[in-house]
Amino acid sequence: MDCKKVAKATTKVISSYLTYQAVQAVLEQLTETNPTLALWLRSFSGRAILQDGEVYLLALLGENQELAFRIMTVREYLIENIMDDLPEMVFHEIKLKNSQHRKQQLERLSQLSITEPNHPPSE
Repeated sequence: MDCKKVAKATTKVISSYLTYQAVQAVLEQLTETNPTLALWLRSFSGRAILQDGEVYLLALLGENQELAFRIMTVREYLIENIMDDLPEMVFHEIKLKNSQHRKQQLERLSQLSITEPNHPPSE
């Protein structure tokens, strides 16, 4: 397993997710301050590929540079404010969920062996 490759792919996913969250925050702000622009951004976001944050931002830069810069600023703000806690939170969440999955599986397996009918020994 190439851990560097996994880390790079994880970084891309987190970056794209933070782009999505930044778009949601900007849409929320615009809905209150500039509903027309909010509608335009919502429409643009429906057409553009938001699964890849970098592709989305490049497309938005071509359409509305000011909004693209605003979303990039919000995305940067988000990462600056969650980065200290994120690694520990992810680590603990994964350990907790793995433990829960193992426990549930063990319970399922225990139920199977309890509910299996007892067969008399073959002669």
